[in-house]
Amino acid sequence: MGSFLSRRLQESKPDDEEPAGGLKSLGTLAQPDAPEPPKPAEETKGGYDRYGNPIPPKKRTTSKVARVRKMLRPKMLAHPAEADTWFQNERPDKIEVMVGRLQRLLKMHKIALVEDGHASLQWKPDPDKPDEMPPSLSKLEYKELEARLLDDLLGFGAIEPLIQDKSFSEIMVNGPDMICAEFKGKVSETEVIFDDEEHVQWVAQRIVRPLGRKFDRDNPMVDARLPDGSRVHLIMPPSALCGTTITIRKFPEKPLTVDDLIRFGSFTKEVSEFLKACVISRLNIVVSGGTGSGKTTLLNVLSAFIPGKERIITVEDSAELQLTQRHVVRLETAPPTPEGTGKLEIRDLVKGCLRMRPDRIVVGECRSGEALDMLQAMNTGHDGSLTTVHANSPRDCIARLETLVLMAGMDLPVYVIRKQIASAVHLIIQQTRLNDGSRKITYITELQGMEGDAVVMQDLFVYRTPGQRNPGASHEGGGTLEPAGFRPSFIHILEQHGCNLPASVFGAGQQKFSSS
Repeated sequence: MGSFLSRRLQESKPDDEEPAGGLKSLGTLAQPDAPEPPKPAEETKGGYDRYGNPIPPKKRTTSKVARVRKMLRPKMLAHPAEADTWFQNERPDKIEVMVGRLQRLLKMHKIALVEDGHASLQWKPDPDKPDEMPPSLSKLEYKELEARLLDDLLGFGAIEPLIQDKSFSEIMVNGPDMICAEFKGKVSETEVIFDDEEHVQWVAQRIVRPLGRKFDRDNPMVDARLPDGSRVHLIMPPSALCGTTITIRKFPEKPLTVDDLIRFGSFTKEVSEFLKACVISRLNIVVSGGTGSGKTTLLNVLSAFIPGKERIITVEDSAELQLTQRHVVRLETAPPTPEGTGKLEIRDLVKGCLRMRPDRIVVGECRSGEALDMLQAMNTGHDGSLTTVHANSPRDCIARLETLVLMAGMDLPVYVIRKQIASAVHLIIQQTRLNDGSRKITYITELQGMEGDAVVMQDLFVYRTPGQRNPGASHEGGGTLEPAGFRPSFIHILEQHGCNLPASVFGAGQQKFSSS
């Protein structure tokens, strides 16, 4: 009984093939007068998994092309890292180089290009000969092979179309057979898949090699970034049970501005003026929120309010911030060398930047003991510092900071830690991903000091939806960040820096909401 491809070719003529549907990159590789490359011959129909969850149709590379692709892929490079900095959209000259190498390799392996329907296409691989090559390829199969190899060598394999499509904000590879993507705040499974686990590993190594990082059994979990600054997290088996897992958080080519966030409804024009005044007046601000809530985007917008004449030092685990000021020093954590030396963590960089004469310190995220060093910096003359913390509410943010400080290994009483927090932090901005997928500020809360053993907090702005009756912020879309009717206790600091905001910004005379 013949292979699936053989039966498919016997049943239909090549002219009946439909053009490729989901892989946009294939069309760009075709010659101007050439027809659109075909849809992959092997297409898995949609269905359901054993738990009843729907599975969309999958576009799988034909078995013959996948075999040749796997065999020739490493042979097309002089060494594994040769093309790590070459990309199709930046180096069109390298496309010609790779196509030339492919054609020479096909001749070397005596793989002929024949017309569709030729007898030699009826090839069945021998399971006892894993390195066996087919004797021929049809012209349509060659175009598919060329496009897929260029994606592997000058892109990121199966996910290259998703990376190039700017409408996708996040890409999640859950092993070779499942790739999900986020579009307008909603995650769905795509029709794109990898050939096998080795194919996923090929892309993973292409991501981490330019950064000088290792992704192997000794280093099974790695943080990295793409050339455009997109954040990448990778985990390999045996920890990743479904196969190598790649999570890519994409960022826009042009950083979002405050006007963009106002247009998206994240906050109002009045709130933006208040936040700008707080940054200019050198208040210490913590952006709180869950994963994917838009903390880094908001931190980037707040950082844009910092005057250009000041020296800014950013500290990040994986560089994501896109500050536009001239005098910016960017610091990033470093993994250990193969000898086990040279490792730099965020806490090391925070301590180091205090000796670099910073006007502003911006820490991408406090997730461990560096929170103690950050609070001490805020309390010892480094005003105007900005950072983010994972928490679900302003009150939870305080508790989270307490936990992070304890992770520094210092046996400090909780009261002392809370006093440090109340003294150092002026403002907590809560960023939330709402039920409709939108990302908005839901609380802007002031820290007013200590009362007994508790930190006193006052909500200045709360996100509300029309007709909402329950207190606190709403998690539904269509609302507005409304003033709570209280003037902040640090209003005199804003006025000292020339920021005279009208009382209407804080909702003077309007209904007040209860503090958190």
